[in-house]
Amino acid sequence: MVHPNTTPAQLSSILRKCAAASVLGSGKQAHRHALVSGLIPHSTLETDLLLMYARCGRLLIARQVFDRMPHRPLHSWNILLSSYAQSSLFHHSLALLHPLLASGLRPDHFTLPSLLKASAGLDHGRTGAALHALAVEMALNVHLIVSGCIVDMYLKCGWLVDARKMFEEMPEKDGVVWNAMVTGFTKAGLLAEAFNLFQKSQFEAGDADWMALPSVLSACSQSGDLRKGKEVHGRAIRCLVLESDAVLSNSLIDMYSKCGFLDASLHLFSRMRVRNLVTWSILISGYGMHGRGKEALRLYEEMRREGLEPNSVLFTSVLSSCSHSGLIDEGRAAFVSINRVYGLEPSVEHYACMVDLLGRHGRFVEALEFIGRMEMEPAGSIWGALLGACAVHQNVEVGEIAARKLFELEPGNPSNCVALCSIYERAGNWDGVAEMRRKMRDLVAVKTPGCSWIEVNGERLCFYQGDVSSPSSKLMLQALRGLLG
Repeated sequence: MVHPNTTPAQLSSILRKCAAASVLGSGKQAHRHALVSGLIPHSTLETDLLLMYARCGRLLIARQVFDRMPHRPLHSWNILLSSYAQSSLFHHSLALLHPLLASGLRPDHFTLPSLLKASAGLDHGRTGAALHALAVEMALNVHLIVSGCIVDMYLKCGWLVDARKMFEEMPEKDGVVWNAMVTGFTKAGLLAEAFNLFQKSQFEAGDADWMALPSVLSACSQSGDLRKGKEVHGRAIRCLVLESDAVLSNSLIDMYSKCGFLDASLHLFSRMRVRNLVTWSILISGYGMHGRGKEALRLYEEMRREGLEPNSVLFTSVLSSCSHSGLIDEGRAAFVSINRVYGLEPSVEHYACMVDLLGRHGRFVEALEFIGRMEMEPAGSIWGALLGACAVHQNVEVGEIAARKLFELEPGNPSNCVALCSIYERAGNWDGVAEMRRKMRDLVAVKTPGCSWIEVNGERLCFYQGDVSSPSSKLMLQALRGLLG
């Protein structure tokens, strides 16, 4: 109970304690006392009420308190901005920017990070750039947290040049901003740059750089660079974080799996103290990816014996493993169990895996019947799986059905035209080939070619089909013919 003679200062103390502990009941009681006692309006008391409601997750009431305040200190704006940003209510955060500036208050180093996070969340690079300019104008860019948020905003908006420029201008860099740079460049597919940043961070960021290890391992996984992955593994051992960090261990298992080193993945897996569903899913997926579906299913059964219930992501790994190994009956049983045994709703990914499983092994009638029984509208990924299977088995009739559906769902995707054109070409249907080529010309379609690569003395050499631009092309082709006999 709040004592009738409680002063505003005492009420503020109570509200701050309620905010720290997220105790809503006592906070509401203090609010009622302030209203009944006529202690409101009171700038400090109202700001503490705003903080209490925000920390307790009652943002609607917090906003009502804020709107009724006759005098709003900058601290009250910062509380609301931060709460909106942390709750991913980014539109609400940015909507406060103009009223804040119109009030005559000057944003500080607590204000801008929330606004920058909101800009990144909405992919509003131009708004973020304007906030960057404001930070420079007010000399707030010298604060590490502000400059770090600017870098993070540019990265998440895909403005990598601006992110790199801001990063290089920072007089001080902590592990958080190094990690943001490595993660941002990895997500953008600039894997060599990501790894170079990671290597540089080892000299400049000290012990904090271990936070970037999962991101740089992702870069190694995507590029299939086992050597660099082993370097990162060694770094993790030196940082003494491997045994206690499940995320890092999972990233290492994933990297070794995707680089084809399954024995190392299994070794790491066996040494983990705590294995979560992500761990099991990564290992099952790794075995399935390499056509070892029986072993993937054995792991799945072992996981169930340990008392863990599969989730949607893990079922995708199981079904994909069955697809790569031709385990049709096992795949069907796993798909049926999603709903009947575990009460989950099959996702688009699960349906696509089943269509891929049936299509890979020429069960086109069953695949079409399966799609017809779906309780949701078939997505592009499902028809894409069927079209891919038709390209393998040269099934023109079903391939046309899948392709026509894809032309409706993905009218600007040239890959669908290329796949159907390939089916027509192998079947000798030159009218169909001509039609697809006309369609591709109309789309101005340029399909990104696949490539192979090899690293020699630290330099990656890429090879594209039909590309003879390298000065050594003739020598390489001669050597290749010699190997082929």
